Amino acid sequence: MKVTQLLACVFATALLLSSCNNQQARKPVSYSSGTFMKESVARNKKLIAGEESKIDAIIKSDSGSQYIASPKGYWYKYDVKSTSKDTLFPKKGDVAYYNYEVKDLDGNMIYTEFELKPQVYLVDKQNIMMGMRDGIKLMKKGEKITFLFPSHMGYGYHGDNRRIGHNQPLMTSIFLRDIKSEAEARTNAKTSLKTIPTPTKPTEPTEESKQ
Repeated sequence: MKVTQLLACVFATALLLSSCNNQQARKPVSYSSGTFMKESVARNKKLIAGEESKIDAIIKSDSGSQYIASPKGYWYKYDVKSTSKDTLFPKKGDVAYYNYEVKDLDGNMIYTEFELKPQVYLVDKQNIMMGMRDGIKLMKKGEKITFLFPSHMGYGYHGDNRRIGHNQPLMTSIFLRDIKSEAEARTNAKTSLKTIPTPTKPTEPTEESKQ
């Protein structure tokens, strides 16, 4: 290689290295930045406010019913209230036998009681909708309650990937047929072991589902 060519290569290499050193490293895009989090919080507040406004309108239009506000952020009314002095409520480890149906807040049916079939639920040890998991524990045997669930107590951002859309509040009516201890349910001659669900860890909503 000629001297002039060698010098040209050295000079070009030096320029390239100098250019790279002068460039600042690009910071990775972070979705946990203050701006993103503030926008997410603002979006959630707007979503919740809109859902609560619609639920409030339903409650006001149903003046013949008395709705109760749950500390968990949903509302409910008794369609059938037990007059029994029995103080038994479903608790963790009990087996709850219930029927239910699901509507949107306009009263349009999403899932009928017939479609959903009678349910057997191992309380707090099986995955079901968050609002129902809490609501069932407020019920006595023989009671029927209609719940108004904001979307964050339902299926959140993702919906159920079938008929329930993302961020969809729900009107859910539940009839609690019976309550048994798990031991009683398993030893009852009329109950097959196959009807008792296998315990699983309840699924909490993810941060994404809350957005």
